[in-house]
Amino acid sequence: MDICRVRPLDDGEGALIESWRYPGRYATYDFDGRPSAALGFHAVVDDDVLVGYCCFGAEARVPGVDEATGVVDVGYGMAPDLMGHGRGRAFLDAIVDFALRTYGPTRLRALVLDWNHRSQRALANAGFVQTDEVHVDSSRFVVLERRSRPDDR
Repeated sequence: MDICRVRPLDDGEGALIESWRYPGRYATYDFDGRPSAALGFHAVVDDDVLVGYCCFGAEARVPGVDEATGVVDVGYGMAPDLMGHGRGRAFLDAIVDFALRTYGPTRLRALVLDWNHRSQRALANAGFVQTDEVHVDSSRFVVLERRSRPDDR
C-alpha cells in the first residue's frame, strides 16, 4: 500500500465492511449495521481495492463527547487482515488529506480506546498528539489532535 485515496463508499463495500470481524478485543470495532455513504462513510482504497473506511464529524464522534468549533472528528477502520503490517501511514495520510481538503478545519480530532496502542502510534506518525483523555461509560479514550497546519499554535 503506497498511495491510498478516499472516495465514496458503495453498497458492496458497505456489505464487506459489515462482514469484517476483528480479532480479540479489537472485536469492539465490528460493525452492528451496514456503513453507507448516506451515513457519512467513505471508502479508503489502494488501486481501487478496499483497504478500509473513514467517517467525519458526528458519525466519528464518540457518544458523550461534544462537538468543538473548528474541529473535525475523524473515525476510521482498516481491513482486519491488513492491520499491524506497517500500512497505517499511507492509510491515515489519505484520510487526513481528504479531511483537510474537504472540511478545512482548524484541527482534526480522533478518540482511540486507551488500550489500542497500534492506532495511537499510527495517529502519532500522522502528526497527531495526545491532548486529553475522556471516560465514556466504562471505557477510557485517548484524545489525539492534529492542527491543520503545523505552524498553527
